[in-house]
Amino acid sequence: MFIAILGVIMLIVGIVLKRSPEPAGRFAGTINKVAVLVILIGVLLSAVKVIEPGKVGVQTLFGKVQDNVLESGLHIINPLVDVTTFSIQTENYTMSAKTGEGQIQGDDAIRVLSSDGLEVTIDLSVLYKVIPLKAPYIYQNIGVNYEDKIVRPITRTAIRDNAVNYVAVDLYSTKREEFQFKINKSITDNFAKNGLAVQQILVRNITLPATVRASIESKIQAEQEAQKMQFVLQKERQEADRKRVEAQGIADYQKILSTGLSDKQLMYESIKAQKEIALSPNAKVIIIGGKGGNPIMLSDK
Repeated sequence: MFIAILGVIMLIVGIVLKRSPEPAGRFAGTINKVAVLVILIGVLLSAVKVIEPGKVGVQTLFGKVQDNVLESGLHIINPLVDVTTFSIQTENYTMSAKTGEGQIQGDDAIRVLSSDGLEVTIDLSVLYKVIPLKAPYIYQNIGVNYEDKIVRPITRTAIRDNAVNYVAVDLYSTKREEFQFKINKSITDNFAKNGLAVQQILVRNITLPATVRASIESKIQAEQEAQKMQFVLQKERQEADRKRVEAQGIADYQKILSTGLSDKQLMYESIKAQKEIALSPNAKVIIIGGKGGNPIMLSDK
């Protein structure tokens, strides 16, 4: 549109020069022709608008926002219309205690008070995008800086309003998923009212006060020691049961031997053993008439 305005200025100059005396009047015709050509080029360029991929265009005519949205691609529009583009790709807004991780430099973590009065620090990322058909509403009612007006304040408020219902330790452990579900619903509902769609809420980190962390670590250590002691006791019980079974087996074996073996059976077993020794290739001395009637065998080994 700037080119068309420049052409209009040139046309006015040409008209003024046409009424001027020679020799300036001789250039009036040429200037007027160039001015008309510049105006036509400016109008044509203003009537053609290309919307980049991942964006939509919002049209404004004399301060009035039009409802129809220009999607990505080539469009022929009114040359007098002003087009403002909005990204409809997923955006990431991070609030973190670490410098350089979020949109705000320095420590930008969310600090909240739990139900037991302790200060909890939360690092959070919000993945969201502009709803394409709501872009005119955002432009008219919020503006292009919707991150500062909607995303940041609504997110931080939702975190604080929900965290106050939980004990600090629960936020860190057992109730973390429940807390994330509630803030997700609260933020999603509020974003939708303002033309934004939440993709995901990521609770990156929850930091408790140092005293609470020390207490949790002591509790965990005590639980680990208790589990270790339970393991040792169970192992000792199993070992005692094994020894008891072993002793019972020995006792049963001795009982069988004392009650079930006769003198003749013992004599038979002795003769078998002596026979095996006598038939072995080792050198030996056999003395007949040993104690109890059994021979005495002496090996050279």
